[in-house]
Amino acid sequence: MSKLVLVRHGISEWNKLGLWAGWKDPELAVEGLEEAKNAGESIRDISFEKVYTADLKRTIRTTEIIKKTLNIPDLETIITPALRERNYGDLAGKNKWKVKEEYGEEQFMKWRRGWDVPIPNGESLKDVYDRLIPYYKEHIEPELKDEKNILVSASGNSLRALVKYLENIADDEIAGLEIGTGEVYVYMMDAELHIKSKEIRSANEKKGKV
Repeated sequence: MSKLVLVRHGISEWNKLGLWAGWKDPELAVEGLEEAKNAGESIRDISFEKVYTADLKRTIRTTEIIKKTLNIPDLETIITPALRERNYGDLAGKNKWKVKEEYGEEQFMKWRRGWDVPIPNGESLKDVYDRLIPYYKEHIEPELKDEKNILVSASGNSLRALVKYLENIADDEIAGLEIGTGEVYVYMMDAELHIKSKEIRSANEKKGKV
């Protein structure tokens, strides 16, 4: 058996302001540092062989805090753009609630939660899936098959794409999945990578509101 643990980064300065970040690179907010620490505390019972993180400050910093919390500073860490947040294109840096007012609820939700609705000069969730899942299959699945416990630190949409793959969520149902900042998903898998259990730790009651 192996464990795959997914952690969304702590709340960033842009999250607090309601700004879409995407490939922009804001720092964690003070509250985000605490969320990252709480995420680490919630997985003290798990020993990890490796951690994969996106190449953005907010995910790297979250990873660093978790490693410090767990006292595993030397844990092998792979930083990869494959795990990056969705590219928000022309909407990057804009306030999502003002975008909602300007374009209306329907268009807003298509951009925010839709499956195959690209943002102008940006990505759809399907685009994120198409770049992330091949990397996951090539690099992370073999480690899980070797019964290694793997930690993945990433952003909301990259994790939504990965959870869609893991749980075989239908295209028209993925809009209902929301992963809050600092939340932790723990999957236990057998040697064939069938999910035997799933647990959500460090749950964020404010998810979807920032």
